[in-house]
Amino acid sequence: MTPHNEAKIGDIAKNVLMPGDPLRAKHIADTFLDDVKLVNTVRNMNAYTGKYKGKMVTIMPSGMGCASIGIYSYELFKFYDVDNIIRIGTAGSYSKDLDLYDLVLAEESYSLSSYAKIQGYDSNIIKSSEILNKKIIDVSNDKKVTKARIHTTDVFYFDEDISDLYNNKKCVCTEMESFALFYNALKLNKNATSILTISDNLVTNKRASIEERQTAFDDMIKIALDAIVNL
Repeated sequence: MTPHNEAKIGDIAKNVLMPGDPLRAKHIADTFLDDVKLVNTVRNMNAYTGKYKGKMVTIMPSGMGCASIGIYSYELFKFYDVDNIIRIGTAGSYSKDLDLYDLVLAEESYSLSSYAKIQGYDSNIIKSSEILNKKIIDVSNDKKVTKARIHTTDVFYFDEDISDLYNNKKCVCTEMESFALFYNALKLNKNATSILTISDNLVTNKRASIEERQTAFDDMIKIALDAIVNL
């Protein structure tokens, strides 16, 4: 056990889906998993282990931001010997062509976060797992998935120049967790990626409702789960 996770060794599967929202984690467990067991309740970050198409998978929320996912993903990789983490989350689009509910697969994350820098990593870009990305594309079937660089920000309410991030930094959308997740995977020789659903378009100002943010992203969830089955 860790200060943030009461699960015992063996309670956590080798493959983990990591939404940000604990309510989304519960929705996934209730909707998609069989033989579900609640394995962590510390800080109400309820985590569930069950079977999807016969394969064990754990659903554990990450909370918001690099600091939070940095703790949970590090402990999963380091102390629970997790091999693969797929973040499933929401993102804000920097392009009018990426509409609500479109799917983005992060090939790499650009960030000015200090999360990796204070640990000696000197680049603002970290790649995701090519192995996981290939599996995700393989199982996406007729669903359109845009592979691209994403922007991970430490600040939700920010005044950064979207046009610079899109045109010069080549980021198609923004979120708050992937950079730290990818760094932990790199540091610990594990695999991690993020598949994201556009919940806000920062160009057109379209926004999904609170209820939709919790439950309306089943395409993303099914693709991530099917990728795990095929690992």
